[in-house]
Amino acid sequence: MSAIPDLWHPETVYLNTASFGLPPDPAWEALTRAQEDWRHGRVSWEHWTMVTGRAREQYARLVGAGVDRVAVGSTVSGLIGQVAAAIGDGARVLSTEPEFVSLLFPFLAQADRGVTVELVPVDRVAEAVDASTDVVAVSAVQSSTGEVADLDAIAAAAAAHDAFTVIDATHAIGWLPVDASRFDAVACACYKWLMCPRGTAFLVLSERMSERMTPHQAGWFAAADPLKDQFGPPLRLGAGARAFDTSPAWFSWVGTEPALKLLNEIGVQTVYEHDLNLANRFRRGLGEPEGNSAIVTSAIEDATQKLARAGIMAAARAGRLRASFHLYNTEADVDAALTALLHEPRQ
Repeated sequence: MSAIPDLWHPETVYLNTASFGLPPDPAWEALTRAQEDWRHGRVSWEHWTMVTGRAREQYARLVGAGVDRVAVGSTVSGLIGQVAAAIGDGARVLSTEPEFVSLLFPFLAQADRGVTVELVPVDRVAEAVDASTDVVAVSAVQSSTGEVADLDAIAAAAAAHDAFTVIDATHAIGWLPVDASRFDAVACACYKWLMCPRGTAFLVLSERMSERMTPHQAGWFAAADPLKDQFGPPLRLGAGARAFDTSPAWFSWVGTEPALKLLNEIGVQTVYEHDLNLANRFRRGLGEPEGNSAIVTSAIEDATQKLARAGIMAAARAGRLRASFHLYNTEADVDAALTALLHEPRQ
């Protein structure tokens, strides 16, 4: 792990991956080359589009899914919206409190069809699933608190009651090993723990979920052959989850493929151990028990201001410090943050 931080170049101690991740050199260089080609009119556009397919393959490998089960998009809410529109009238959705609105709003927007959403604490989701539950929609890791959902228990409870499982894995995939094939729909935005440009996202779909869905957003990139099937009927969509693809923002995908490739080369288990070791070093320094998340929250007063004065970037959510640790962080970063928080010199 000692050489890995050389691929990133933060000018601050950056503990804010839960807001957005920093690009590794291969992603930044690919993006820069593409933008230079665009600026100077050196190339046509087709190869910028085709990189999306290679990114899809890298992502499928990362999450243990068949590549034919992976759809591409730009945002979690846009992808989840297609799923929410497919659930039956009067469906009961079980979710969590607090939950990020990109997962919640698409289901709440179905209220005129009689869809209802019940919220329970994260650690009570599995026990709250019963025969009346149609959909379980949860974040694998909560963005506000860093709490890790018990996905094993949730999957088992949902299976016992034949409920659909819809997971927002934006704050999990990239540092936490996730088998996306176990659920009906797993959405992930790539600009955080996957360290990609903003504007790329994936949706892994089970066969039974995709069979219920209508490709409401179908466009040229959802066609069986996007470079040829560009004019006129009949409807001829790509196989499997590709029918739910939306048109890719070229440069975002150019930067996404190399970032995902690098993560696969490093290995998620290696990333998990690195990130969690740093997060727990931080917890120990704060006098708090060790945890299972790369996101650490704390009620330290004026925490973000203290860190900012020391040149350290973090965030605040719900009145608490939120520090998040990833590949470009080191033990020295953790110690610098602890010093700033606990031993800041008097002004």
